[in-house]
Amino acid sequence: MKRLICSIIFCFFGLLSFCQEEQITALGQDNPNASYRLFPTTNMWTFLKLNTEDGRIWQVQYAINNDENRFETYLNLIPLATGSQKKPGRFTLYPTQNMWTFILLDTINGSTWQVQWSQDADNRGIIPISD
Repeated sequence: MKRLICSIIFCFFGLLSFCQEEQITALGQDNPNASYRLFPTTNMWTFLKLNTEDGRIWQVQYAINNDENRFETYLNLIPLATGSQKKPGRFTLYPTQNMWTFILLDTINGSTWQVQWSQDADNRGIIPISD
């Protein structure tokens, strides 16, 4: 009986070793022409809303019982692409190991920005990553 239990435990841990870390991806990936996408953060209440055509980003927070904790606020209001440069899917977000930081990528010209979201308005925004 001891051998059977040890074998089951060994198999269980063996299966766990093959599990992969869940990757954070945008919701709405099934529509490549989507103008807006929501990206989950590791904070269960917070998402980042990306305008995939021009690179504008908003922090979206929902709440269950408290209306004061439900809000949407901008991280950057200045479009990074205008006019004929705007194309659905041009911009996308990549999470980093830091829960407060994402990388914004312009998939056409390769430009990147550091994206900071926060509960504190002074710590929100985007910063260009230079060559």
